[in-house]
Amino acid sequence: MPLVSSKELLQAALEGHYALGAFNANNMEQVQGIVDAAVEERAPVILQVSQGAIRYAGLEFATAMVRAAATEANVPVVLHLDHGTDFEQNVRCLRAGFTSLMYDGSKKPYEENVRITARVVEIAHYCNIPVEAELGQVLQSADGVTEQDVIHAMTDPDQAADFVARTGCDSLAVAIGSVHAMAEAAAELDIERLKRIQARVKIPMVLHGSSGVKEESEVEAIQYGIAKINVATMLNQAFVRGLMKAQAESPDNTDPRKWLIQSREAVKEVVRHKIRLFGASGMVQNGHLVSPKTVHRGASLGGLEA
Repeated sequence: MPLVSSKELLQAALEGHYALGAFNANNMEQVQGIVDAAVEERAPVILQVSQGAIRYAGLEFATAMVRAAATEANVPVVLHLDHGTDFEQNVRCLRAGFTSLMYDGSKKPYEENVRITARVVEIAHYCNIPVEAELGQVLQSADGVTEQDVIHAMTDPDQAADFVARTGCDSLAVAIGSVHAMAEAAAELDIERLKRIQARVKIPMVLHGSSGVKEESEVEAIQYGIAKINVATMLNQAFVRGLMKAQAESPDNTDPRKWLIQSREAVKEVVRHKIRLFGASGMVQNGHLVSPKTVHRGASLGGLEA
């Protein structure tokens, strides 16, 4: 299928009380593992390209990999810019064929965040491309953040309502207790804060830094407006584990493809687990979204019922 916009997919997830997995891909094997899992689970999927991936692979090459994988898939695939740093980068990604953008002005003063986000939204909407924005700040674990740092950086519900009204963004990444690049799932989300945001903001909300969040907390957040959940660190961990395992099993191998197959499979299984956890399995039939009412809802923390 051709790449699709995230707008209708996120709205359907919001109304159906499930979430789309948004998976960061840095190389071909990760792209393949993500899309293969989505196809087998009959789930819509978002592939994200981050700043690091653009620096590593180049914008055109990263775009081409995702487009090629989407073309061979029979489920909706979105190509999303993760944490776009400025207006110009969003324009470059729009021209390259991205079907979902993000401007992250969370580190900037509030009024500047509003101004640039609104500008990105204006140009993207001319092309019918949706825009994700961020308010509050999801911090980085490498910065040695404390619990008080995380609380101080959380999204203010009243400010969120003003921000959405003034920018026209299509989805909002909220800071409710997660931290980027955590090695273990230990954080619990501030669900009460999320409820207050949901009461004021009616667009789909996004959870960043999910690799460090307890899965029970992720599942609960989906019931209160989280319709897109980003997964990155967990995929990188799986990729490296698969590579190390393959190397240990075949130390004399000189064909890197034989090792990378195991990395791809490890990524695929993590994606499969998260798709099931988020309730998105089976949401695509014959290439089209279906109503959650028509899907067998056997999902649990362990995945789908047999």
